[in-house]
Amino acid sequence: MSPTDFGGYHAPVLLTETLDLLHPQPGETMLDATLGGGGHSLEIAQRLSPGGTLIGLDRDPEALQVARARLQPLQDSVSIILVHTDFGKLETALNAQVGGDVAFLDGTLFDLGVSSHQLDAARGFSFRRDEPIDLRMDTTPGATRTGAELLAEASEAEIARILWEYGEERWARRIAHTLVEQRRKGSPVETTGRLAALVAESVPRAAWPRDIHVATRTFQALRIAVNDELGQLERGLKAALMRLKPGGRAVVLSYHSLEDRIVKQMFAKAAGRTPSAPGYSPAAFQSTPISDLPRLTLLTRKPVVPTETEIALNPRARSAKLRAAQRTVDER
Repeated sequence: MSPTDFGGYHAPVLLTETLDLLHPQPGETMLDATLGGGGHSLEIAQRLSPGGTLIGLDRDPEALQVARARLQPLQDSVSIILVHTDFGKLETALNAQVGGDVAFLDGTLFDLGVSSHQLDAARGFSFRRDEPIDLRMDTTPGATRTGAELLAEASEAEIARILWEYGEERWARRIAHTLVEQRRKGSPVETTGRLAALVAESVPRAAWPRDIHVATRTFQALRIAVNDELGQLERGLKAALMRLKPGGRAVVLSYHSLEDRIVKQMFAKAAGRTPSAPGYSPAAFQSTPISDLPRLTLLTRKPVVPTETEIALNPRARSAKLRAAQRTVDER
């Protein structure tokens, strides 16, 4: 595998800014909780050499395979521990796989959302092609139900709730009714093309958004529900913050408003600030009590966003927002 051929995984977003804020140094221990194809981790691992430790988590077996090949040349100078798990189980994974002092971190990175590779794979993340509505990030048999299974099993009210809370879709009830009616007629929705068409039929033409496809919010909401992305984020980020050493740093890259609100609120609470209102979606509310978080200092008062130059080179970066915080040395 050549240095530029890593299974179609995207170029790492906001790489320079991420490295500046994480500031990896030789001998340190860092966690990439969302390993993906290993783009960020490769650069982090190079800076941990010699004698450092990189721990990488991902629930996508294909991602782990690509990242393992990408990181292999560094294994003589850096301890590399890769674990197949979702970051919501971060605490359990660290206890089981590493344990001891190595489980305490000098830095942690979360690069959220779906990868370019997953968008291009036949998993139903995109409606550019007509394919089964899978939507799972972890395709291990039995890991979770698919998007098609969710649509076949959930009640109309549950589907509407998912579309409203996770997609902030104004027409959630009408879309849910259309989808369930198809199921009642013995024609369940199982492919991306049909789902996109039914969403388009459900939303009045005058109400279609100008900047995105009318079905984008529906696909986003179903993907978040299938993979429990917001619950995973809250559990995983809290666990990672608790594992930071005094002075340790956390960097989070998010790609839609619900993720960013959770990160913003968690960082603000731990920094002793009053989080701003979470917005009108219940899913945007982050519930972790302040007493359950370590004391943090904000490294980014406002989210860092990509430059126009980076967006031109890597369109996936367009919606990225980076927030960073550091665990205080004296928490009294």
